[in-house]
Amino acid sequence: MEIIKVNASKEYDVIIGEGILSSLGERCVSLFGKNRAVIVTDSNVAPLWLDETKASLEKAGIDTLEFIFPAGEESKSKETLFELIEFMAENKLTRSDFAVALGGGVTGDMVGLASSLYLRGIEFVQVPTTLLAAVDSSVGGKTAVNLKAGKNLLGAFYQPALVLCDTLTLGTLPENIFADGMAEVIKYGVIFDKALFDKVSGGDVKLNIESIIARCVELKRDVVAKDEFDKGDRQLLNFGHTMAHSIEKCSNFEISHGSAVAVGMVIAAKASHALGWSDENCTQAIIDANKNNNLPVECDFAPHDLADVALSDKKRTGGTINFVVPQNMGECVLKKIPIEELYKIAEYK
Repeated sequence: MEIIKVNASKEYDVIIGEGILSSLGERCVSLFGKNRAVIVTDSNVAPLWLDETKASLEKAGIDTLEFIFPAGEESKSKETLFELIEFMAENKLTRSDFAVALGGGVTGDMVGLASSLYLRGIEFVQVPTTLLAAVDSSVGGKTAVNLKAGKNLLGAFYQPALVLCDTLTLGTLPENIFADGMAEVIKYGVIFDKALFDKVSGGDVKLNIESIIARCVELKRDVVAKDEFDKGDRQLLNFGHTMAHSIEKCSNFEISHGSAVAVGMVIAAKASHALGWSDENCTQAIIDANKNNNLPVECDFAPHDLADVALSDKKRTGGTINFVVPQNMGECVLKKIPIEELYKIAEYK
């Protein structure tokens, strides 16, 4: 078992291990006492892990409520967000009560945002059940839902009180969902850690998954400690995401976030090399790592369409956007570019 402390506006533990979901209740009692909890999960995760989660909380003396929403990116919406907040209000949750986000990134993002808004803030716990949520979205306090104009445009920075990742939950993931998480792992390697990239680029990572998750969380912890509110170095974590969010939107979210990030990293590497921004051409290494981890390397959308969507990205500041450039493998830099450059970048899709 690995325990990693995150020091942000709130200090909390990220606990990673096999078979630790049963300890959730006692850990929550130590943090909150025997107050009520609303367990929020989706229709895919509920049949797999809701009963064990509920049993752990209730065994520790915590009364539970359940809110289950339809699985899928389309539920990451203001409509579902406010259904959840209304549910909290109808059941008279107080500031002493807390929420449990049981699931992947959609669940964690939405529960975090709802928790930040209801009664001006209640505590919440992240229990990631996907690799993508475990290595990335459950840590660091970014919470959001999508708007019609784009992804994650309605959100807040709001840190959890605890992240508990039971690696047994990853064993129930379909291969394509596990691969989504590997896109974020590869991302961490390209940005910060060549040794991590080399470790995962050949695929066949499941035997080392606990240490891989822990390393990604350490890397994210370090950058969040320096830049919690995404004003500087934390923007490096957006490597591949500028075009990824466009790919998701252009596909009407039929292309998953992980697959879109995988393609977005290839586009970013190709464009950075072609435009003379990189010292090393990382493109082929990223392509090979994607393929070895069952991830795509290209998309069919028109460059102009991708660029148009990217113009509404929250990373835009006036007439510029911060673009993440892979300088060398394991070293990325931020480059402020005019938004018109997005049309050049999209040509390398």
